[in-house]
Amino acid sequence: MRRREFITLIGGVAAWPVVVRAQQPVRRVAVVLARRENDPLGLGYLSALRHGLREFGWHEGRDLQVEVRWAGGDADLMRQIATEFVRLKPDVVVASGSPAVAALKRSGSSIPVVFVGINEPVVQGFIASMAHPGGNITGFTQVDFFIVGKSVEMLKAIAPELTRVGLMYNP
Repeated sequence: MRRREFITLIGGVAAWPVVVRAQQPVRRVAVVLARRENDPLGLGYLSALRHGLREFGWHEGRDLQVEVRWAGGDADLMRQIATEFVRLKPDVVVASGSPAVAALKRSGSSIPVVFVGINEPVVQGFIASMAHPGGNITGFTQVDFFIVGKSVEMLKAIAPELTRVGLMYNP
């Protein structure tokens, strides 16, 4: 092999990562938040999601497109958004709130759904179990009532004279 052929070969190999990166498809993430668009907590959640995606090397405008919809607690709007997302065919839907997950489940779509901020996903019929959700829906729950029971047991061990415990919960 001649020197020029060798340099051309090495130059071509060095350019592979650039070519491969340029050919990567843009992934589409759809996000439905149960909160209103100007809600500081919802904006914080969205910011954290975007930050986490960047931490894993996904950058909006380069290899990622994020479609965000705000439902403001409106169940009818959640159903409309679910229908829209099924038409858009994103790679994954991140859903906040039980009404959003319920609407996406009813749609019959096979698009992967990751839920956040819901309680009792097994009881609500979204997944089979936390260990083995099955289907296309999985996620993170805020309250696992098994853990609440364990917490009460620990509290009783710490304060055996305790006879009453109150729990505030917003389903």
